Amino acid sequence: MSASKNRQLLLKEVPKGKLGPEHFQLNETDVQQPGEGEVLARVRYISIDAANRAWMQGTTYRAAVKAGDLMAGYALGEVIGSGDPKYKQGDLVFGDCGWQEYALRPAPEFTKLPALEPVTHLLSVYGVAGLTAYFGLTDIGLPKEGETLVISAAAGSVGSVAGQIGKIMGCRVVGIAGSDAKCEWITSELGFDAAVNYKTEDVHSALRKACPDKIDVYFDNVGGDILEAVLFQTNANGRIICCGMISGYDGELPLNGPRGIPGLLVVNRILMRGFIVTDYMAKFPQAVKDLAGWVGEGKIKVREDIVEGLENAPQALIGLLHGENLGKRLVKVS
Repeated sequence: MSASKNRQLLLKEVPKGKLGPEHFQLNETDVQQPGEGEVLARVRYISIDAANRAWMQGTTYRAAVKAGDLMAGYALGEVIGSGDPKYKQGDLVFGDCGWQEYALRPAPEFTKLPALEPVTHLLSVYGVAGLTAYFGLTDIGLPKEGETLVISAAAGSVGSVAGQIGKIMGCRVVGIAGSDAKCEWITSELGFDAAVNYKTEDVHSALRKACPDKIDVYFDNVGGDILEAVLFQTNANGRIICCGMISGYDGELPLNGPRGIPGLLVVNRILMRGFIVTDYMAKFPQAVKDLAGWVGEGKIKVREDIVEGLENAPQALIGLLHGENLGKRLVKVS
């Protein structure tokens, strides 16, 4: 397949407050052919993640996205040209392709993926979302049978998988989500034992009711006031998995809460640890094998929220930050 023009989405302006469509600009450039050691991929699906917004705020585990830059984002692509013998036309690859139709990268920046169906699962349950849930629980949370596991953003891409893994591990699982529909979905379809709607309920009292034996493990995707509420109800020797803090991504700093961390951590001997999923790359094959087994057995149900068209990626991210999605949000590019 040959292509001459490449549509891209640039970050026109770094937002000072809430992210809006006006902060992006559609651009067109020529497609460059791969030289020695390079790979050209046609982007098929872009992963939409809350972290996309965090990257605009400054350097994290990757460089900040600045005004005028190609909007950064991980994606699933198909090789259409290669200057590296390890990659051939038709191979599926994963990488930081950015929000564009064609991505030219040095070969080592791509990861070759197996040919699985549906291919979208390579970005959801077998991709960053599923792997993040898997390693957060199996390496940091270490939940034991009978313990209580609480998950925030429980209807999102990571939280929905983490809750189901928690049930596989024998936990009582309580999800915190932002609507009655989401609470109903995670309890009736995904098997969570209870749910808290943080927008309509007092989280402190709702957690006390949902967690009569208090909380042993907390998978934190939001930070802020919800983290504070959980901290005050965590058992001695509890574990807090710090995955994200979406409550502080879209708006002005400083963040609210949590208060009381030093005293609570010391008195209750609570482990609180952050992680990045790429820390575990050497263990990805075993994780994917385990996840695929659970999906095949029906123990993990996969929900994907697919938006059509590269031009709709900005609204897809804005919607995700407002809690529109159920499960993993993707943008179909080609």
